[in-house]
Amino acid sequence: MPPSAENVPHHVAIIMDGNGRWAKQRGLPRIEGHRRGVETVRTVTLAARDLGVRMLTLYAFSIENWKRPQDEVGALMSLLEYYLKKELDTFIRDRVRLRTIGRTEELPAGVQKILQTTIEATKHFTDYTLVLALNYGSRTEVVDAARAYAAAVAAGKEKLNDSSWATFSRYLYTADMPEPDLVIRTSGETRMSNFLLLQAAYSEFVFTPVLWPDFTKADLSAAIADYNRRERRFGQISEQLKPAAAK
Repeated sequence: MPPSAENVPHHVAIIMDGNGRWAKQRGLPRIEGHRRGVETVRTVTLAARDLGVRMLTLYAFSIENWKRPQDEVGALMSLLEYYLKKELDTFIRDRVRLRTIGRTEELPAGVQKILQTTIEATKHFTDYTLVLALNYGSRTEVVDAARAYAAAVAAGKEKLNDSSWATFSRYLYTADMPEPDLVIRTSGETRMSNFLLLQAAYSEFVFTPVLWPDFTKADLSAAIADYNRRERRFGQISEQLKPAAAK
């Protein structure tokens, strides 16, 4: 049964893992796993919207992924460019806003161009947002934010003695985004891999053994149902969260 609208997490973030293993299990080249993973991106993007999620963040390419074999990195960039070109009309038709987080200025020129085209064409949509984490790493994000914050202090735009999380967080890539309510990782791995480490401080986590190319709308719905069975206390105790009994 799909989750009720009032219990759907506003922001879901997913660490998409298992493309290589999916291909290996079938005796296929790793790139075939990535191609199938791109199909899953489209499926899950639409599924999340249908289930009532307002923002979906996908960990598409990390800072560390540059260390992979060069032919695989090149294939991933080509697939990303292909996906964006293919989905542009769909994003516009379905009113999906595209955003990115990460050092996208270091991506290949062709990828940067189609990213900017898609971001510009969809920037006015407000109902549903797809965020691609590209050339992203949480530690790199903190370094970039600290540098920007220090520059703001030096310029007199911020006061160091008045610093707070609310102030500093404005310098993160995710400055105007809500923190993720639910973080999902596929493939059975149970680590964060340098993904949204600060933003996910109070997120709920679901680790599923399903490999990313096999992840379906039903799997997403099951993860949301798991999320709904939990109590989010944010440092408080259960009694504080319950409405006071009527006098």
